[in-house]
Amino acid sequence: MLHGEKTVVVMPAYNAESTLEQTLRDIPQGSVDEIVLVDDCIRDRTVELAKDLGLTVIEHEHNLGYGGNQKTCYRYALQAGADVIIMLHPDYQYDSKVVPALTHLLRANHCDVLLGNRIRTRGEALAGGMPLYKYVANRSLTIIQNVWTGQNLGEWHSGMRAYRREVLETIPWERNSNDFVFDSQFLVQVVHWGFRLGDIPVPVRYMAEASSINFERSARYGILTLATLLRWSGHRLRFRLDPLFEPRYATSSTSHAREGMPE
Repeated sequence: MLHGEKTVVVMPAYNAESTLEQTLRDIPQGSVDEIVLVDDCIRDRTVELAKDLGLTVIEHEHNLGYGGNQKTCYRYALQAGADVIIMLHPDYQYDSKVVPALTHLLRANHCDVLLGNRIRTRGEALAGGMPLYKYVANRSLTIIQNVWTGQNLGEWHSGMRAYRREVLETIPWERNSNDFVFDSQFLVQVVHWGFRLGDIPVPVRYMAEASSINFERSARYGILTLATLLRWSGHRLRFRLDPLFEPRYATSSTSHAREGMPE
């Protein structure tokens, strides 16, 4: 990958007025070419603040959900010519000082997808404010997902993610859910197409101002995450072909090469 490649940070936002400026302040100067914030019908002043801070802002007319917000983020990033795309929540849960490290590893071709891993130790995660039930759910699902997919990620459920352009051009993320399970579907698609996954450590931060899903939605997310693994297995075994794991473009000459399907 060449030094002159474009890096775009995308921020799916919902009521991030109190944390947006902090998040931006920690991104090292000159480490990205553009930052775009996508408003999913925010009720606070996030949009006005983002414009004042010089960000590119896209406003949804209707609430499309977390997955729907990401779809707008990625469409824009591809249209803007991004070679490296970093998805960063503007709720200050993730340390944006590591953005250059993510970019460097992708540009050096070490990985195709990188996640920020918040769980280095149980004590650190809980001391950082992660609720116990979320810690247990995160650890349990991550173990299952690693074993099922043959990966070795420290965490599958991070809101800090970085991709090479080729990933977004290959996998059919437009077919994913508009809800929170979008993230799980995306990573299983990454595995299915044979892209290389990795992670780097980031400190965990949970706070009252940071957006977070409640217990009921977390439980639903967990169930749908397991269902995604079952759908993937069904597709690979040819029990039921699933559009989530079919090539993005039927005529693409590269999709079948990266698909990872058995001959």
